[in-house]
Formats: sequence, structure tokens, C-alpha cells
Amino acid sequence: MNTFEIPSKLETKNHISGSGSKNSKKPNPTLGTIQMVEKTLSEMREYPSKNKLWRQLPRQIQYPSFKVILDYLEDSNKIIFDDDGAIVWTFSDDSKHEKLKQAKSFV
Repeated sequence: MNTFEIPSKLETKNHISGSGSKNSKKPNPTLGTIQMVEKTLSEMREYPSKNKLWRQLPRQIQYPSFKVILDYLEDSNKIIFDDDGAIVWTFSDDSKHEKLKQAKSFV
């Protein structure tokens, strides 16, 4: 005769709410959203704060996603933060890169 135990309500509740809770989900911005932030930042003439940049974006994004994007841009050496918290775009937008790309496509 096979016997099995029925889990108590507490065990069942913990099993269901384990890894699927909404609070454990990290933001995962899309490539289009990352590119939108990059373009906006690279075209700005002044060094904005995080809040000012966030408000200047062409469309709204969640602030946690925005922070993930800024972390990515900093890790990839496209931006740095100065002592005042202003964001400085450091990625090269040099026209020589465009010339090299065009020359490479003709080879």
C-alpha cells in the first residue's frame, strides 16, 4: 500500500510564492530603450543629472530600467559621473569611425 503526505497549507503557500514573486524580478530594458537613452544623452549639449535626463527622454520608461541602462553605459565606458552627479558622455562620436566603416564596406 502506497502512502504519501499531503503538504500543509504553509508548505504549499511557500512553494507557490517562492521564485515567482513580483519583487524579485529585475528590470530588463529592450535594445530600443537603451538606444533611445544613448541617443538622447549623446545629443545633449550640457551634462545632465540623472533626473533631468530621465525627464528629457522622448518616451517614458520606468526608473528602475533607467538605472539599469545607466549602469550598463557606465560599465561599457560610454558615460561617467562627475563629482556633482552630472552624466558626461564619453563615447567617441568621431567622423573617422564613419569613414572607416564606409571604406570597409567597399573592400
